[in-house]
Amino acid sequence: MSPESDDAQPGNAEGREAAEAPEGNAEGREMTEAPDYESAAARVEEIVRRLDSGEAGLRETLELVREGRSLIEFCAAELAAVGGELEELRLDELVAQLEGASGQQ
Repeated sequence: MSPESDDAQPGNAEGREAAEAPEGNAEGREMTEAPDYESAAARVEEIVRRLDSGEAGLRETLELVREGRSLIEFCAAELAAVGGELEELRLDELVAQLEGASGQQ
């Protein structure tokens, strides 16, 4: 038997995962279209668990790594945006405190 036909065997875990991969990838694609930070971070954790299990085949590993990278970039951008907004809030609070202090004098 060729290696390709082994992957397609019902008893072969790698073959089962390859058959299930498109469904999981579809969920991943939906998530990367309009995710929120929390769901993206949760999906990254799922991806890491799957990769750590050692059960993912070569193609599935490639797809998971691609999806994970995209989600991590999204999460980093979200954190940067929220961090910037927090900095603006702190500046606004500081200005308000300074204005309040100068008005009392």
